Formats: sequence, structure tokens, C-alpha cells
Amino acid sequence: MFDERYDLDPVAAMKPRRGPVERREVPLAKGLVVEHTESEWCGAVVGARDGLVQLEDFRGKVRAFPMNDGFLIDGRPVSLVMPARKRAGRQRTASGSFAVEQQRARVAMPSRIFVEGKHDAELVEQVWGDDLRVEGVVVELLQGADNLQQVLAEFGPGPQRRAGVLLDHLVTGSKETRIAEAISRGPHGANVLIVGHPFVDIWQAVKPERVGLREWPTIPRSIEWKTGIGRALGWPAEEPADIAEAWKRIRGRVRDFRDLEPELVGRVEHLIDFVTVG
Repeated sequence: MFDERYDLDPVAAMKPRRGPVERREVPLAKGLVVEHTESEWCGAVVGARDGLVQLEDFRGKVRAFPMNDGFLIDGRPVSLVMPARKRAGRQRTASGSFAVEQQRARVAMPSRIFVEGKHDAELVEQVWGDDLRVEGVVVELLQGADNLQQVLAEFGPGPQRRAGVLLDHLVTGSKETRIAEAISRGPHGANVLIVGHPFVDIWQAVKPERVGLREWPTIPRSIEWKTGIGRALGWPAEEPADIAEAWKRIRGRVRDFRDLEPELVGRVEHLIDFVTVG
């Protein structure tokens, strides 16, 4: 006699019934952090060519994957697609300003913006360079806050020759704050604006998720900060060339002002407004 209890495949009955995975289409963008589903390789987009997308992990290693493979962003499935061509219209600069079409850079105006070091200048140029060229504002290096008094004395600020200064670590009780307060009480105070961000270094003004971190690590005072950050990220950090390469990687992840902390963005905008008044 036939027993229908044994006519069913119990293993087949346990298999989940599901349709195709729905994947949201995401246009490729430099710096976009994605995870390759099959290999679990996670990295930032650094290029795309011949149907392949190149991903760089936080150690700087690059691998290429077919664009039609599966990828995840924040744990959710996506399909990577080439970005659509931008329609004609007003474009925005990296700072968020409307780009000025077909206008040459102005002759440098007398006013200046001074920043502490090379890395500060490079980041300001990367995000605000288009705006500064239109306004004719030159960014100069202090090579450290300790040189600010001397630099301003040589520059000679005045009503038509303003100086804007961006300092690192401008917090209560810091050396930079004491220098700024002394200058504001001095003869040039009315024509000098000193602003600063609270970060130990300009690197920290880049949002940590851009380099695959939840937050920037705390570095002991016994270790030079940039060296400690390089080590924490697993990058070579013992030679000046290592530090330069680490900063190149970090800055390469910055697409526009939205990848920077508001404490820096607002200060730079304030300086530009100050030196371009009138």
C-alpha cells in the first residue's frame, strides 16, 4: 500500500522560497566605500575601467572587480553603475558654491589667508581653490603658529590689507589660543581674524569614515600624532615620505566639503568672507 508520508522531500521543503535580490543602483563615485559581496573585500572606489571597478582598502591595497558583481553599502545590496553625464547648467565647486563659468582667476588681492602648514594649504586648495581663485585670495604658509607674530609684522595688516589666519587646536588653554589672544589685543587686531578648529591636526578634520574608521584613534602624547595615526591605520609611518603618502591617501578620499567636519568648513568660510569684504 502506498504511504504518501514518504512522497515528500523533507530537505526540499526546508529550502527558503525567495525571489531575486533587489539591488539599489548606485552611481560610481571616487571615494565611495563598498564591500564586494563574494570576497568580502571592502574599500573605496579609486577608478573604473573596462567594466572593472577598482577598490582600495584602508592599507592602500587595490583590487579590481567586475562592475556587475554584487556589492554592499552599509550592509545593503547595491548595483554599481557608471554615473550619468551631468546636464548642462550651473555646476557647483567642491566647497558647494556655484562655479563661475569661463572666468579667469583675478589678480591677487592684497589680503591673505595664512595657514599653519603644507597639509592645511593642500586641503584648503582642494576644497576652496576655485572660490579663492575667483576672489583673488592667496593662501600662504606660516610653518607653525609660533611664527605668526613675525609673519604678521612683515605682512603689515591694514583696512585694505586684511589677514585671515587658520590655526590647528584652537581650544581653551592651548598654545595657539594664547598666541591668538595676544595678537587680537595688539596693534593689528582690528585687521586680523584668527580662527581655528579643535582638532590636533588638519588630518582629523576629515571625517573618519572616509578612511574606514568610526572615529580617529587617540594617540599618546609620547608618540608624534601623524606617526601614531599611520600606525593605527596599518600604514608605514616611520619616514617623512611615509607621512606624505598617508596624507595623500587621506586627502584622496575627500570629494568635497561634505567629507570634512563642520568645525573646519565654517571657519574657512568665515575667513574667506573676512578677507574679501569690500
